[in-house]
Amino acid sequence: MRIGELADRTGASPRSLRYYEQKGLLSAERTHGGQREYDEGAVDRVHRIQELFRAGMHSPTIKRILPCTRDKDGGPSATADAQLAADLTRERERIQQHIVDLQTSLRSLDQVIDAATQPQETPD
Repeated sequence: MRIGELADRTGASPRSLRYYEQKGLLSAERTHGGQREYDEGAVDRVHRIQELFRAGMHSPTIKRILPCTRDKDGGPSATADAQLAADLTRERERIQQHIVDLQTSLRSLDQVIDAATQPQETPD
């Protein structure tokens, strides 16, 4: 499939797809005319890349993780090792702390919203 179809099917912009390719996260064959041609597995791979970026990971980390996952089921592959597991554990802890911080922010916002929506008492 061409870059436009992959963009349509994944919601990623063509610019993002070119960036993924530049960073070694995604690969494409080239037609005789030089256009990118992606296989069907690229859809799952782009979805996985997007998930990892949304989790706050950077492209070098994603590049290390992608060969260790299977696009269809996300399970670990034979190329995962103890160092990658340690790196991912740290990344998971970072994400978990970010979730805790966001929950704290939500509670603070809820308190302000509650205070702002309570009827104001007027002095006698």
